[in-house]
Amino acid sequence: MKKKFFKALSKLNKKILPNYTKKELDLRKASKIQMAIIGWKSWVTKNSLD
Repeated sequence: MKKKFFKALSKLNKKILPNYTKKELDLRKASKIQMAIIGWKSWVTKNSLD
């Protein structure tokens, strides 16, 4: 159940949230909002893979 939820959330994130990898965002110059989005996406991805 938990894994299915995070997989669905991951797909939703992919459609809604921006992809900073393709934009080649420098993490040293990222704003706090951008860092929060990166952290959120990585947390969701980590939980969907477990």
